[in-house]
Amino acid sequence: MSLGYAEKLSYKEDVGTVGMSEHFDPPNVLQEKIEELAMMIKKSKHLVVFTGAGISTSCGIPDFRGPKGVWTLQREGKGVPEATLPYHRAVPSLTHMALVELEKAGILKFVISQNVDSLHLRSGIPREKLSELHGNSFRELCPSCGVEYLRDFEVETIGMKETSRRCSDEKCGAKLKDTVLDWEDALPPKEMNPAEKHCRMADVVLCLGTSLQITPACNLPLKSLRGGGRIVIVNLQQTPKDKKASLVIHGFVDQVIAGVMHFLNLHIPPYVRIDLVQISLSQIPRSMGNKYIKWSLRISSTHGQKAPLPFLKSVEVSFPERPDLKTAILHKQPFHLKRETVRTRPFILVLTLNFGDGCGSPCTRIEFPVDFEGSTDNFDHGKDAVSQKLRDIAIQELYCGQYAAIERKTMLTPRSEVTTVYALATNVVRYNCILAAPKAFESFPRCDGNGVKRHNEGMNVMEASPKRPKGF
Repeated sequence: MSLGYAEKLSYKEDVGTVGMSEHFDPPNVLQEKIEELAMMIKKSKHLVVFTGAGISTSCGIPDFRGPKGVWTLQREGKGVPEATLPYHRAVPSLTHMALVELEKAGILKFVISQNVDSLHLRSGIPREKLSELHGNSFRELCPSCGVEYLRDFEVETIGMKETSRRCSDEKCGAKLKDTVLDWEDALPPKEMNPAEKHCRMADVVLCLGTSLQITPACNLPLKSLRGGGRIVIVNLQQTPKDKKASLVIHGFVDQVIAGVMHFLNLHIPPYVRIDLVQISLSQIPRSMGNKYIKWSLRISSTHGQKAPLPFLKSVEVSFPERPDLKTAILHKQPFHLKRETVRTRPFILVLTLNFGDGCGSPCTRIEFPVDFEGSTDNFDHGKDAVSQKLRDIAIQELYCGQYAAIERKTMLTPRSEVTTVYALATNVVRYNCILAAPKAFESFPRCDGNGVKRHNEGMNVMEASPKRPKGF
């Protein structure tokens, strides 16, 4: 996994206390605290959740201050810790998805996060109910018109610098900037103001997986105390704010939240990752009397022709109805193929999209009909509607790889080009609540987004085995 964020940060000698010992409440005490927290949440009128790196460690993303955290190991001269999967393929944890259910149930009013991993947005927390105080490694912002762009790849810079892309609004076109703060950058008012507002309104602020050391973010939960609100801290290490809290729980965040959801009789929804790909077929204009036609196939990102497709490893282009046409395997992005065929003979392209590490299935196959003499209908089925249908099917069938066309556009100048955008279900994950003693829980294997069992804290994720993908 890329840990570019940690490596891109400016050097800072004093990053606070790191490498503190972890504490575990005894099983009976832990269970009592989980039930107490569940009752506090059940009775709350304005629940706010404040999250840190500890809610993402079970996703394969190292924290910063834990015994094997980024800054802890760096201080020991051991460099950046290794991770188990690409950063952009990290799957939301049980806790992330539980928060989605609490929000949908009307219990959770707002989420404040110090994380830059984009997992809250990927999980389904509405953007208007989320403050990402330190930015988002996958989000760009137009400083001119304020439009946000959420990417499926990690933005190359931090420190709110200009990136290599521009605003897609024709009336704007300004250079975009990254949204991740460096050490000395001030927290943006767009994120800080609603965070302060909701903390003042909160009767419960639930702090999950955070050491509460980075200022000024760490002081936000304290604002709830002035209005009679209470603070709950769930973290394996002690924090400077423990004395201000009504309840401190030393346990794995996923285990605690799983217990809370069980007590509240709330279901933790499955997670389905939807990725987009753009397939363009263009033909070079030639005289009508010419028997052959030259055409070009391009498989690219919807974020721009120069943007990467991080979830694709390679593309195989085959022609099952035309044995005279040789299969092509494209390894280098942008994926591009040029051919010449008989103008009047329709055929079917079969595109095998081979997925990279972290995806839940090895590939998907898209049948792409080609008829240079026929007419092509334009359509727009709506991204949200198609994505939701894909999610429903992936959950029902317990595997991923399904695809569906979202929209098709035809451009006639300077060359005839048909572009179709497809949505692909590339991960499907179900979550099982585990209520076990800390020692047993610590060694319980989980399956990551690639279906590989590994030991980690906080959840048991079952990834369905891949079957033959299909579209609709």
